[in-house]
Amino acid sequence: MTFTTRRFGAADWQEYREIRLRMLADTPIAYGETLEHARSLGDADWIMKATRNEVEPNIGLAAIDDEGAWLGVMSGFVSAHAGAMLIGVFVDPAARGRHEGVADELLDGIVDWARVFGSTLTLDVHADNPRAIGFYRRRGFVDTGVTMDYELPPFGIENQMRLAL
Repeated sequence: MTFTTRRFGAADWQEYREIRLRMLADTPIAYGETLEHARSLGDADWIMKATRNEVEPNIGLAAIDDEGAWLGVMSGFVSAHAGAMLIGVFVDPAARGRHEGVADELLDGIVDWARVFGSTLTLDVHADNPRAIGFYRRRGFVDTGVTMDYELPPFGIENQMRLAL
């Protein structure tokens, strides 16, 4: 599989909407938003969501195949209390796996971005998402011991993980 990775923003709002809806359908415990809510949003809301990914210091990266299909996305923002944060991680099921390289390349881009803002990259991951936890551990993230309630059905706990840069 061949693909390119690039930054995305307002001009990509329709593609972002399409992959965000796929994300929410695929892994509803991962994004702090319900599919029902996302489907109810209007075009202006989607333009705003996509725009946030290009407003400094935020970043949004998309992996796009040769035909223009979005295979995956990852975003980052800077939190006042945690520094660089990884959010909105998704790779299409057909593009998953170490051999495809999509998740690794996207994360490499986020790590490069995060180095500008400090010595760590932090994320929150639902405790019932072993696929994501396994990927993060493989890439060097460790549990911080901080947990928080996941506020949407099916509820549960999110664990904070951190990567030393």
